Amino acid sequence: MFKEFKAFIMRGNVLDLAVAVIIGAAFGKIVTSLTEDVLMPIIGRIFGGLDFSSYFLILSPEKVPAALQGSTDYAALKKAGVPLLGYGEFITQAVNFLIVAFIIFMLVRSINKLMSLAAHEQAKAEAAPAADPADIVLLREIRDELKARRGV
Repeated sequence: MFKEFKAFIMRGNVLDLAVAVIIGAAFGKIVTSLTEDVLMPIIGRIFGGLDFSSYFLILSPEKVPAALQGSTDYAALKKAGVPLLGYGEFITQAVNFLIVAFIIFMLVRSINKLMSLAAHEQAKAEAAPAADPADIVLLREIRDELKARRGV
């Protein structure tokens, strides 16, 4: 059983998947930082200084601790266990998803264009007959000249 597991793990596509997951996680952190630290403040500024992280609804006001009454700190309320509907966080995550999806779309599109171009070049190379070597061309000319002299 261990040998089968080892063979499974050592297969190329499993290792490729592991690498993709690790790179994807790192890429996700970069995109999250881009979204939260760069884009969302700009979007918030465009729409009048809005901070999307502070948009939420308290679902059970009676569960808000006395120290946090009237608080607009989503993270503190969430940490205190107050049931919240954090639609501002959802907006942030939706923008995050759209950015990741667009970047992946652009990568796949570029790779598909490169692969299409490579396939086109390969098809063109296969379709064009290779030029005959100079000695073969010369021999054909001699043959044709001899045929012409014999009157054949």
